[in-house]
Amino acid sequence: MDTIQYNLPQDRIPRVWYNVLPDLPKPMAPPLHPGTHKPIGPDDLAPLFPMGLILQEVSGEREIEIPAEVRQIYAQWRPSPLYRARRLEKALDTPAHIYYKYEGVSPAGSHKLNTAVAQAYYNKKEGTKHLSTETGAGQWGSALAMACSFFGLDCKVYMVRVSYDQKPYRRALMEAFGASLRPARVWRLSRGARFWPSIRIRTARWDCNFRSCGSGRQGSEYQVRTGHVLNHVLLHQTVIGQEAIEQMALAGDDPDVIIGCTGGGSNFAGLVMPYIGRKLKGQAVRAWLPWNRPPARA
Repeated sequence: MDTIQYNLPQDRIPRVWYNVLPDLPKPMAPPLHPGTHKPIGPDDLAPLFPMGLILQEVSGEREIEIPAEVRQIYAQWRPSPLYRARRLEKALDTPAHIYYKYEGVSPAGSHKLNTAVAQAYYNKKEGTKHLSTETGAGQWGSALAMACSFFGLDCKVYMVRVSYDQKPYRRALMEAFGASLRPARVWRLSRGARFWPSIRIRTARWDCNFRSCGSGRQGSEYQVRTGHVLNHVLLHQTVIGQEAIEQMALAGDDPDVIIGCTGGGSNFAGLVMPYIGRKLKGQAVRAWLPWNRPPARA
């Protein structure tokens, strides 16, 4: 029987997150403070993130240990399966070997839970009690609501209005995990029809800054979380690529091309960065073709 699934045992859940920055040919330019236009340091990030995440955001370490408590929660769905799409190969009549890594097995239904659990953990550890966030279609809101329930945190989610109206079951999932859900309010840039490009993010930050904290500053008990773009978010997703490398070895293959959907970038980065790290360190990355495949493993 041809193998379809390539699964790893639970003890192969990655023990570290992989940071690609130390392996880059030259350091990336630091982000600049929007007010001073000088490089942002840990003190500038302190009002936004707990120190555990700040250290990851600016870390120069190649490997960052995954806390045992986070890894234990990962065990509910990790390692996620790798599949070979043999029927698709047949339908396309292609000699290519097509594989896909399926993150939909997480309880939240997407890869977002990989970072939501980590973010909730570090916030809980440093005394945060309330998290505000934004969500578009609802995947990130569902993941953070679930992660907050794991650690006993209050969660408030602002959802894009059209999704709020069109996706009642996604709303129900967030509410089932105890989240308070609101449609994102409309913010005008000026007297006209122009709006902020990311209304939901602005609303969540406004809630934390003024409603929750009262003083216009974020306090230690209130934080805003996001599930994309930032270094520490991409870092948490590298469990995907690390598992994929081991699973492809089980299959006796190595990819020529890696494809991933990219919105805020965390799904794609989590899959490809461990592979990029191998290439940057000079490790050969190529596919085993049918006529030179290695012998089957015992």
